[in-house]
Amino acid sequence: MIHNDILQPHIDIWNDADGKLSKGIMSMEAGLSANAGMSQAAGTQDLIGTVSAISSSLMNEVSKVIIGKNENLRRVTVGILSNGNMLLEDFPGLAKTLLANTFARALGCKFKRVQFTPDLLPSDIMGTYMYDQKSGEFKLRAGPLFSNILLADEINRAPPKTQAALLEAMEEKQVTIEGITHKLPAPFVVIATQNPIEQEGTYPLPEAQMDRFLMKMSMGYPDRSEEKAILARRKLRGKDNHDVEQVTSPKKVVAMQKALETVHVDPAILSYIVEIVQRTREDHRVTNGASPRASQSLFKTGRAAAAIAGRNYVIPDDIKGIALQIISHRINMKPEAKIRGITGMHIVRKILSEVPVPVIQPA
Repeated sequence: MIHNDILQPHIDIWNDADGKLSKGIMSMEAGLSANAGMSQAAGTQDLIGTVSAISSSLMNEVSKVIIGKNENLRRVTVGILSNGNMLLEDFPGLAKTLLANTFARALGCKFKRVQFTPDLLPSDIMGTYMYDQKSGEFKLRAGPLFSNILLADEINRAPPKTQAALLEAMEEKQVTIEGITHKLPAPFVVIATQNPIEQEGTYPLPEAQMDRFLMKMSMGYPDRSEEKAILARRKLRGKDNHDVEQVTSPKKVVAMQKALETVHVDPAILSYIVEIVQRTREDHRVTNGASPRASQSLFKTGRAAAAIAGRNYVIPDDIKGIALQIISHRINMKPEAKIRGITGMHIVRKILSEVPVPVIQPA
């Protein structure tokens, strides 16, 4: 059930076929009347309120399937609104695949899953041109990359050549096959998984590819009450499969992503982001700190977190609440630090505890 009652106040915004923000944003930017400032602020807040309402409905729907992981559901929603790729690293059986599939169904998006193996070829995920005898022409047989939500299961089991095939798709949202560039459907998000155990026969992700993941997170084991709730719901359903209602659509997701451009980011927040990222490069235990892509990722996810909370401005907690997942996997430690068990998580936690938090006034 698509929540048209939520979307109705902004139907002129969401109905654009290309997912572009039309009248709502244009009228806010025009500022033609004497009360333009107040009208613009009110219009922006209404727009963000719509994004927040749909995001809440999305997380509520997914939480019916994924139990006890509300913070992870919020992070994935932030990642989707930020149009970024996510890496889930955890042990088998912790609902990584179920999480991606459930989000895709609730979003109304096309979902594809690829099991990465040592013999997987780039053409297996990108597609290839096949000769059509009827037309006498070569036609593209699209691979699973041509979807909205792509689950790259156990991505570290594929050889580097196949992993590299994902790079262009993850960053540029397009693929090049036989010299011809093809745009991927919007939205396009890669959710990749990898197993921290059984490392024999795996290929560690290169730094260039790790940096292209907006965030890295883990699911974690459920506690006793959560695991009991999983069993109770399974008994109540009477079947293994889950029923998931569609909350929105791909076009509306793209419109929500574009709506984040209306979220105000104070200069003090920009300085706060830069200071956090800069300090990762200055730590003596680090060989390579976070790249400028990390700063841009914090900027985007901060806006997304604010919109989910129903605010049209970013506060420091929006940045702090997601910084560990955004920055930690981009930091490379020196060998002596690795021996002592120090990770990127330790570095980021220390930085967050030391960097002065700015005071922000509502926009």
